[in-house]
Amino acid sequence: MSARDIYHKHVCDALDKDGWRVTQDPLHLQWGLKDMYVDLGAEEIVAAEREGRRIAVEIKSFVGASELEDMKNAIGQFVLYRNVLAKLEPERELFLAIRQVTYDNLFVEPLGQLLIENEGIRLLIFDPERRVVVQWIR
Repeated sequence: MSARDIYHKHVCDALDKDGWRVTQDPLHLQWGLKDMYVDLGAEEIVAAEREGRRIAVEIKSFVGASELEDMKNAIGQFVLYRNVLAKLEPERELFLAIRQVTYDNLFVEPLGQLLIENEGIRLLIFDPERRVVVQWIR
């Protein structure tokens, strides 16, 4: 199992404030002989008479030496997890959690918009200081 992202607790707190309950930390996936761990599994908190939505969240800090290298790794991991989740838990939506500054610097640019559109990247954009969800992009 890999180390937790530096913003792991920030995202947990932001999800809680946004009406989600973390149910798996991490969310274990297995395909064939390969084990994978998505950072979080969560359920929307709703009234008892209906079941809430379920999501998986992969958290990425984008603090490496190269933003482009961080983006390639994050998108590759997102696509891998999305494919496995589609087979194991097709009702669960996968989101990539990134800071607002990362979204502003990388994902509003043409390359980021191309990846969101062509790869179907879902984003959970958070503010690490206030520990809140700023925006969901589906």
